[in-house]
Amino acid sequence: MPVAVVTGGNRGLGLETCRQLGRRGYRAVLASRGEAEGRRAAGELARVGAKADPWPLDVADPASIAAFASRAAEERLSVDALVNNAGVYHERLDARAARESVAVNFLGPLRLTEALSPRLATGARVVMVSSAMGELSSLPEGLRKRLEATRGRGALVRLLTGFAGEVERGEHPEAYALAYRVSKAGLNALTRLLAAELRPRGVLVNAVCPGWVRTRMGGAGATRELGEGAAGIVWAATLPPDGPGGGFFRDGQPIPW
Repeated sequence: MPVAVVTGGNRGLGLETCRQLGRRGYRAVLASRGEAEGRRAAGELARVGAKADPWPLDVADPASIAAFASRAAEERLSVDALVNNAGVYHERLDARAARESVAVNFLGPLRLTEALSPRLATGARVVMVSSAMGELSSLPEGLRKRLEATRGRGALVRLLTGFAGEVERGEHPEAYALAYRVSKAGLNALTRLLAAELRPRGVLVNAVCPGWVRTRMGGAGATRELGEGAAGIVWAATLPPDGPGGGFFRDGQPIPW
């Protein structure tokens, strides 16, 4: 039975992704920050015939990621799909929001993918759940140019981790959800880097925008149902061997970076 690790799997898009993958015969390692919430979600999936094992994971905590990877190694877990879904959204712009956005939306997927890299099966799929709000065109010109000029993982990490300090120093004027936008733009850039690194192993890495989905984060006014948003994630998690890598997609169709 193929195995999919899904972060933020206890609710919303993560839970629906686990449900849809379960219908395709996958066993989900349902990663969630709250253990009780993870057990509840796994029980909900079991009632519809989907196999899911709840594992605790806080993607903003490097020690939690290390413990998760250690358990995966101890259990000799072979990961066929890694869905980096856990995320946080802030409309405000301050140093705390910037740090949390980068820690959860960018550093979390980076650290978890690195930590689980030895457990990725040949031909595995890695999905970065991103957002069209992270498109480069959505960023202020100065930030956009700096991100476009960034080369290599180290430089990208320095740019993203330095963003909170810049906000604290007042270098970025208030802008709608800028911390979220920057963190997702960084995630998209990371997707391209990891895709190139992992492609020799047959691992396909892609970013997916699920659209504006009615979740706790998306709100009741969102335009898409859960199943519709998760379908694009599942598409990327189950690509055939000749599928695309290093792309940004919505509903299986490429969209601009």
